[in-house]
Amino acid sequence: VMVSKHDPVSKKIRHFSVTACLVPICSLYGAAVTTVEGVGSIKTRLHPVQERIAKSHGTQCGFCTPGMVMSVYTLLRNHLHPSEEQLMEALGGNLCRCTGYRPILESGKTFCMGSNGCQQKGTGKCCMDQRENLSSSLDRKSDICTELFAKEEFQPLDPTQELIFPPELLRMAENPEKRTLIFNGERVTWISPGTLQDLLELKAKYPEAPLILGNTSLGPAMKAQGHFHPILLSPARISELSIVMKTSDGLTIGAACSLAQVKDFLTESISELPEEKTQTYQALLKHLRSLAGQQIRNMASLGGHIISRHCYSDLNPVLAVGNATLNLRSEEGTRQIPLNEHFLAGLASADLKPEEILESVYIPHSQKWEFVSAFRQAQCQQNALPDINAAMRVLFKEGTDTIEDLSIAYGGVGTATVSAHKSCQQLLGRRWNELMLDEACRLVLDEVSLPGSAPGGKVEFKRTLVVSFLFKFYLKVLQELKMLVRLFSMPVSDSSRYPEISDGFLSALEDFPVTIPQGVQTFQRVDSHQPLQDPVGRPIMHLSGLKHATGEAIFCDDIPRVDKELFMALVTSTRAHAKIISIDFSEALELPEVIDVITVEDIPGTNGTEDDKLLAVDEVLCVGQVICAVVAETDVQAKRAIEKIKITYEDLEPVIFTVEDAIKHNSFLCPEKKLEQGNIKEAFEKVDQIVEGEVHVGGQEHFYMETQRVLVIPKTEDKELDIYVSTQDPAHVQKTVSSTLNIPINRITCHVKRVGGGFGGKVGRPSVFGAIAAVGAVKTGHPIRLVLDREDDMLITGGRHPLFGKYKVGFMNNGRIKALDIECYVNGGCMLDDSELVTEFLILKLENAYKIRNLRFRGRACKTNLPSNTAFRGFGFPQGTLVTESCITAVAAKCGLPPEEIREKNMYKTFDKTIYKQAFSPETLIRCWNECLEKSSFHSRRRQVEEFNKKNYWKKKGIAIIPMKFSVGFAATSYHQAAALVHIYTDGSVLVTHGGNELGQGIHTKMLQVASRELKVPMSYLHICETSTATVPNTIATAASIGADVNGRAVQNACQILLKRLEPIIKKNPEGTWEDWIEAAFEQRISLSATGYFRGYKAFMDWEKGEGDPFPYYVYGVACSEVEIDCLTGAHKKTRTDIVMDACCSLNPAIDIGQIEGAFIQGMGLYTTEELQYSPEGVLYSRSSDEYKIPTITDIPEEFNVSLLPSSQTPLTIYSSKGLGESGMFLGSSVFFAIADAVAAARRERDAAEDFTVKSPATPEQVRMACADRFTEMVWNYSLFSSKVIFLCPASWTY
Repeated sequence: VMVSKHDPVSKKIRHFSVTACLVPICSLYGAAVTTVEGVGSIKTRLHPVQERIAKSHGTQCGFCTPGMVMSVYTLLRNHLHPSEEQLMEALGGNLCRCTGYRPILESGKTFCMGSNGCQQKGTGKCCMDQRENLSSSLDRKSDICTELFAKEEFQPLDPTQELIFPPELLRMAENPEKRTLIFNGERVTWISPGTLQDLLELKAKYPEAPLILGNTSLGPAMKAQGHFHPILLSPARISELSIVMKTSDGLTIGAACSLAQVKDFLTESISELPEEKTQTYQALLKHLRSLAGQQIRNMASLGGHIISRHCYSDLNPVLAVGNATLNLRSEEGTRQIPLNEHFLAGLASADLKPEEILESVYIPHSQKWEFVSAFRQAQCQQNALPDINAAMRVLFKEGTDTIEDLSIAYGGVGTATVSAHKSCQQLLGRRWNELMLDEACRLVLDEVSLPGSAPGGKVEFKRTLVVSFLFKFYLKVLQELKMLVRLFSMPVSDSSRYPEISDGFLSALEDFPVTIPQGVQTFQRVDSHQPLQDPVGRPIMHLSGLKHATGEAIFCDDIPRVDKELFMALVTSTRAHAKIISIDFSEALELPEVIDVITVEDIPGTNGTEDDKLLAVDEVLCVGQVICAVVAETDVQAKRAIEKIKITYEDLEPVIFTVEDAIKHNSFLCPEKKLEQGNIKEAFEKVDQIVEGEVHVGGQEHFYMETQRVLVIPKTEDKELDIYVSTQDPAHVQKTVSSTLNIPINRITCHVKRVGGGFGGKVGRPSVFGAIAAVGAVKTGHPIRLVLDREDDMLITGGRHPLFGKYKVGFMNNGRIKALDIECYVNGGCMLDDSELVTEFLILKLENAYKIRNLRFRGRACKTNLPSNTAFRGFGFPQGTLVTESCITAVAAKCGLPPEEIREKNMYKTFDKTIYKQAFSPETLIRCWNECLEKSSFHSRRRQVEEFNKKNYWKKKGIAIIPMKFSVGFAATSYHQAAALVHIYTDGSVLVTHGGNELGQGIHTKMLQVASRELKVPMSYLHICETSTATVPNTIATAASIGADVNGRAVQNACQILLKRLEPIIKKNPEGTWEDWIEAAFEQRISLSATGYFRGYKAFMDWEKGEGDPFPYYVYGVACSEVEIDCLTGAHKKTRTDIVMDACCSLNPAIDIGQIEGAFIQGMGLYTTEELQYSPEGVLYSRSSDEYKIPTITDIPEEFNVSLLPSSQTPLTIYSSKGLGESGMFLGSSVFFAIADAVAAARRERDAAEDFTVKSPATPEQVRMACADRFTEMVWNYSLFSSKVIFLCPASWTY
């Protein structure tokens, strides 16, 4: 939302976007709040921001769209013509799991001022020129298009039409009320004093009461850690706390100023002062640009940030080395304390007294011959807490390189910011040279002790960064010293005494900048003879796009509260493997508004299946397993009640978390799956070389924007239930509820309007939550609403299967692979779920695009004491094929050949059969490969990468091109059937219903495109209401990329039936209108309702024989990615990605390109940033956006090009289209292999072995530690020989 306030200092209205869930209502006194509904509406008038994000195809599931709209809208209220950099900053705190961000950014760019040109890679060439050049060349191929939307159709932005700041609030602000405001809640009292004196009196009266401004620290702590404060003091109305003063020697900033305001103040000061005075300010500003997102910076206060003293604070280390002073005030008067290591450690002698408040912070100017730098490394570039950060300051004796003063502080290495004070003292008087650096590294490693229990683990990585940052600082200062010498024209003898920095080392000084992504999307135009009203093949906007953008799209939890509705909260296990001794919920039932506790005894039918219980019985198998549920009148009371339930456990053995442990205990969920062809043993005897290796692929959280939720409404008769649920498979929910309640399926109706993202995570799990809620509804006789918090959703539901793969590959010296043996183990968790199917699909798809004569693939699903893992986009393919591609990379390294040459040499070339004997033609695969090589200018860029790597020691580039043969569909014919119901009403309007569910993939849009073509009427005549088991029964899950395929066939069939019935009427009156024909049909008693049906593609697999035709068809694609890594930190940036995808004849190019981009970015997250971490007790640590990092808008490749392969056909599918929902996921691995290519270049230069163990995700930790160098060796030797014992990360990796 946007909050608008009158700034008492500038006397202007300040608009800022905020994270609504963190803003206490009481803090909004005197503020105007604008929500997405207030910006515009489809019922009245759309705002240009809303129109453009929808028409630019920047919305898929739509759950995140209101937040995107409000961020851009707020930006425009402050800057009518923003720069592209401001747009990136405004959207940096928003998350989207569907689109891949590119179309969202494109919509925002339409408001931006004329760009100065991206000047890519310093060549002076702009990608917009590239787009124009490409467009002109494509114009010659008249069937190719690069425009997904027409900018000229957009309504202009008119600032005179915006909402004004309410005059009443303006009057209040100009004549502020001085009296204290008190808001009394049930448990908490909020006090907002009107004067500074009142605040000081209140602080003296309530010394334990915290001051609350942004609530960005206190709020999450109250929720996640259970902190409770009965009194909260809000100083928001105290203008004295927001004053900024500039003096000749420094800057004083009020403690109540937001971090966004601090950023503005520092920017202004830097522009006004000489550079020598702004060293500390520049360091602070650098961290402020990446600290959290714009919305958090708008809320968080400088004082709150300092007082919170988080160990990962980005600002406190800089303020500490910059000699900042805290100005304190109480009733007794004022005093100053230094912001130093003693304050940051919380020592009582250096801290605030309970009755004191922080009034302001004084930050002195830096001086001549003083240098300050700040460093941080996080899981991703923006909007992520740092793994470690540092601030360093050095002051030299004037005109020399002799250290007069030195300060170094680190965050993330202990429970508070740590100062290397002793090391600094020992280095005073030393000259700034290599000897000093070596000594400094030794001293700092010794002083900055990092125990195994350090926050967040990653001990060796953090220790390496401790010295890597020091080295960066050394180089930066050395360079600036040389510049100073030149500036002051000192004698040559003075300048020559400074050590030379080799050209290859200079790149270590540069951080990766946030860049504005550019790119081109190409697709085939529809035939020029196609009627204009026929929408098939055109980039039609998502049906719900405008409703997404206005917030008027109704999701499950948007359904208004119904009469007598109750809320449910789940009670989950806190043990990984234990016997339940007793459950005591007496205290919970004594709480007001708590109605009942639902236990397994309340289930009238079956408690799930033998392999997958709804509620635990006698024994729990993982942390997060559901034991019982509380029903209360409010969600708050339900959540309080679950804390009162006492469960006694008796721990059981064994406790298994990893694949390795499961193998050791022979703990498996299903029999081994195996495919074999040729003679493996004989082939290995005849090859030139054999390589063996291991690959670890971490799991992945679905992180759909809309968490699991369900509303169950019992009807008054016949045991009927209406269930509104966010699911990909309403029929499965219906069946599960039926068996749980022991009532016929026909009494239960499941409704799905739309789903806020699924990705496989809403195939099986929603049936569990639906059934538990249904038991509560039947027992209480009330409607039950169950909505999971993000933390509970991540804890309970499971995700993508982690994989451990072992390979043995035999090949000739020319790179021809003759034999490949792969054994894969996936971590299935504690219950079977989809693990057997995932294992089967993984084995079936392992060969990817390669024809290898002798193969053996084996797979097992391991049973562990973690939540059961489940379906996820790609269904085993993204994990398994990473093993295959890693084999290719290993072969290339041994042969001394580029990986792309090995890939091309071993690719399918002619019509052939797969390992499971399914015939196919790879012609389209080869076309994709060749076109991607050409479009990406791969070979010339490979040479450029090699040239760059020769010239740069601490930065390396990598490039990789990855082919893909992705099999679409379920391996069973019955799962490919689909049905539809089409009604034509007497006014000519048409209602279409089908068995697919709208997850954001645009299936409803495509279905109406199909119906429009078949009935030959405009899409405006057509409507889809919802997916319901009452209208289309016995549906199959919307999954496996075939939703549009099979449901499209069903809709087509229904429309063709109706059109056939209308044929005699149309022939009789060919000049009549559609309405005339429908009216005549009704008069002649012709049925205007038809059921369409598609029996499905034939698919089968005989695992005994190891052969079959399990998949209807394949989708082919190729991706080329280039990256640059920082060998000192492990950070990387994506320079460019080119994707060529075989979509055949796309039903909707805008939607299909959106699916490809979204899947690619999600896959990129799997392989680079998304890391699940567990405690030794099996508790998921990373269960919020703080710890689990999905890609953000700054993670998009700088240049991102997607092409749909033209002139491709397939006779099997509807209108020769292909399902593209999942296939792009694996193409994200091109980024992973580009990173691996860069790491290999670094290791070659350092004479390290190239055949290192492949681990995904390629996090900064993995990359940094793989780039072995003097600093990793220093840390390793120190760990070996230090008297201190160094323990590795306590988090349990679950490959």
